[in-house]
Amino acid sequence: MTTEQLTKDRQLSKARQWEQAMNKLYINFRDYSQDVLKGFGDEDIHQARVNSRKLLTLLSILDPGHSATEELYSTFKQAQKKLGKVRDADVLIASFKERRKAAKEAGDVKTAELLTAVIKHQKAKRKIFRKKLEDALPKLTGKALDAQWTPFIDTQLEPLAAKKDANVVMRELEVAFEQKKKACKTLFKGPEAESKEAFEALHELRIAAKHLRYTANAAAFALNQKFHAHEAIYKDIQEQLGVINDKRVWLETLNSIGREELDVGKKTWAVFTESLRAEVLEALHQNEVVPVVPAAESTK
Repeated sequence: MTTEQLTKDRQLSKARQWEQAMNKLYINFRDYSQDVLKGFGDEDIHQARVNSRKLLTLLSILDPGHSATEELYSTFKQAQKKLGKVRDADVLIASFKERRKAAKEAGDVKTAELLTAVIKHQKAKRKIFRKKLEDALPKLTGKALDAQWTPFIDTQLEPLAAKKDANVVMRELEVAFEQKKKACKTLFKGPEAESKEAFEALHELRIAAKHLRYTANAAAFALNQKFHAHEAIYKDIQEQLGVINDKRVWLETLNSIGREELDVGKKTWAVFTESLRAEVLEALHQNEVVPVVPAAESTK
């Protein structure tokens, strides 16, 4: 067998690995999306979103600029965004229901009423998001998507896979993560530790960790052994930073709705928003990813 033939065989084998992995994710995405439309089940929405994210991850490895896969990438991205809107509303509502239960058990009637008002408001928003998802998902997951997917698998995948090395992408993502982490550490050592800029930098770091986690998972078949532990490592980092981000987003959501819209008394509003703000800061100071130096120490 000639060297040229060996090279062709390796490329073909590599393409088949990519095809097998991507087809599995594609089938999962299609199946879970169909289940979503039957009843908007939490787990169905979550899994449809996860599988679309993994497909986007692999497409980004193969075609970083999306020049060859623009239409296909755009379709998955639209689906992911619409699924995400519903998923985020589900998570907020579930969390606030738990808080309401705790408030009722503690006899805190005013806080329970506030939480009921927030839940009612978010359910109305979720209803809108669900309707948009219900209208869009069949178009994003039906025959039109198959018409994009089949030629991608049949003609585009092999030449794209031949030119790309997922290990190189992982190293690039690691470098980007470490750069963002360094920037965060600088911010959290100074007087700007609790500023909007610092929280936005932390949010960017969380996204960088998410990219590493999903790449380690979705592209595991194409990665060297040294990267196989990355999914667990960066999942832990993402989750720690996610707790901070979720609480911050919930506080921003409350403030965007406003006290008057929820018909809540000033004192109840102030006490609850301040407690949520304290939770954000507590989660921030407890995270082990980017140590936060207390303001008093940073000025010494």
